[in-house]
Amino acid sequence: MTLISTDPPLAEPVTLAELKAHLRIDAGDEDTLLEGLIRVARAHLEAVTGVALITQGFRLALDDWPRGEVIHLLKTPVQTIDAILVYDADGVEQTLDLSGLVLDGTAHPARLMVRQRPPAGQPINGIEIEFTAGFGSGAELPPELKRAVLIHAAYLYEFRGAVTPDMQPAAIPAGYDRLIAPWLWRAL
Repeated sequence: MTLISTDPPLAEPVTLAELKAHLRIDAGDEDTLLEGLIRVARAHLEAVTGVALITQGFRLALDDWPRGEVIHLLKTPVQTIDAILVYDADGVEQTLDLSGLVLDGTAHPARLMVRQRPPAGQPINGIEIEFTAGFGSGAELPPELKRAVLIHAAYLYEFRGAVTPDMQPAAIPAGYDRLIAPWLWRAL
C-alpha cells in the first residue's frame, strides 16, 4: 500500500501575514524563510496525523484488494473519489464505475467500500484509487490545527540559526501535542 501525493495544496493553512503578525515581524527580509517554515510545519502535521489540511490530490496504490470489505485511504477528510483503476496482466487499465461506492470520508483514516472488485492482474500496484482530500481552504480548517501549524512555524523560526531549514523540524513546541491529540490516528 503506497500513498502518493498527486496534486499538492495550492495554498498553506497559515498565511505569511498571519505568521508575521504572530511573530510581530514588520520587515519583509525573511519572508522566504517564513514561507518555508509554514510548509515544513504543515507537512509535519499532515505526516503525524494523516490529516490533509488543505485540498490536495492523492493516489493510493494497492497490490490487491484487502481481505475485508473496507479500504483505509490513509488520509482524512476525503472529499471525493476521483477514479479507481485496476490493471490487467498486460498493464491495461480498467476504470471502475464509481456509482456503487460507499465512502466514509470523515473517518480517521477515511474508509471506502467498493462492491465491484475485479481482480488485479498486475502483481504490484495493480489497483490505484485516486481521491481528493482536505478541509478546503485555511478558513475551513479546525482552529486547533491552524494554531498547531502557527506555533510550530514560530518555534522553527526561533531555531533558525541553530538548525538549517533542510533539517527542520528541529523540535516540537510545548503544547503542540495537546493541540493535535484529537487528530492522531490510534490503532489497537
